[in-house]
Amino acid sequence: MLDEVTAYVTGGSQGIGQQIALELADAGASVAVAARGDGIYDTADRIGEDRALPVETDVTDADSIVDSLERTADEFGGIDCVVNNAGIGGPHKPVEELPLEEWERTLEVNLTGAFLVCKHALPYLKESDQASLVNISSIAAKDPYPTRTPYSASKAGMIGFARDLAYEWGEYDITVNTVCPGAVEGERIERMIEKQAEHRDVSIDEARRQRITGKLPLDSIVDPGDIGAFVAFLASDRARNITAQDINIDSGARQD
Repeated sequence: MLDEVTAYVTGGSQGIGQQIALELADAGASVAVAARGDGIYDTADRIGEDRALPVETDVTDADSIVDSLERTADEFGGIDCVVNNAGIGGPHKPVEELPLEEWERTLEVNLTGAFLVCKHALPYLKESDQASLVNISSIAAKDPYPTRTPYSASKAGMIGFARDLAYEWGEYDITVNTVCPGAVEGERIERMIEKQAEHRDVSIDEARRQRITGKLPLDSIVDPGDIGAFVAFLASDRARNITAQDINIDSGARQD
């Protein structure tokens, strides 16, 4: 499905980003794993050295982004798909207690980082016959997240940014979409459930049901592989008429 595609995935060293990189590779793409830390090498090793390129990248640093995009294009002959997945959770504080620097840092990584990647990736995408951009947002962009305002604002910003960009880039035949995951299996959600179980003095299974699965039409937390598979679909020829959309993958938590 993606045999002629090169994908550039930020935040590809762990979690959802790693699974996106793996699913893109499984669909046939060559993948640049762009992130900070040693996890990029683990992801690249799991893909295989012939179709993976680990590139140390800081999405808050334009020079770092330019360098890793150039290395990707030099290695694979171009870039066809860009996935903005890099992000941080930000602080857990009410607004009146929130230092400006913590607000700014969350937006710098989650939203400004996506802007910088898009700005510098566009020349490569213009040269592709199958160009796509996918932003990884969150249903936190649509649901209230009290005490998580920097995170929610940054994720909502990614949706608005992608909608506008779809129109700016439509003339180049580049599709632009946003994926909004709900609760996704992994270490982060398990830590949250454990804290909820301790706080409410219930079992972990009961905390999972009370906090997440009991509120869903589908009684399950999202498998990160589902996110990766859908990103691979959006990067394929089958999705050439899908653009300017924000799609929830959340076991039915949202109906819009």
